[in-house]
Amino acid sequence: MSNFLYLFRGGDDAFDKLSQEEKQAHMEVWGEWMGGLQEQGKLIDGLPLDKDGKVVHDRGEVVTNGPYAEGAEMVGGYLIVKAKNMEEAVEISKGCPIFDYEGSFVEVREILTMEP
Repeated sequence: MSNFLYLFRGGDDAFDKLSQEEKQAHMEVWGEWMGGLQEQGKLIDGLPLDKDGKVVHDRGEVVTNGPYAEGAEMVGGYLIVKAKNMEEAVEISKGCPIFDYEGSFVEVREILTMEP
């Protein structure tokens, strides 16, 4: 088994247009999806990310407001899941609720270990 990182991109504009009740209902869908992954022993961690941040350049010589991604490219959150291989990790990601509200894509990346 390996750990995989899901980076969720896009969907914020469509989500922001929802009523408070619709937002709550959508968050419940996320909770159900993540709860199912947790019950299967596949969910390790995951949280939404704030829209604001900083970008550090040149070892801190330059710090700018950021991130500078287009709305559809903005990373809005992440999950870390456990899967047998990349194929299983991709299959799991297909059920992600981000696709319900115009989310651009889920980037799936294997987390590698660093040997000393």
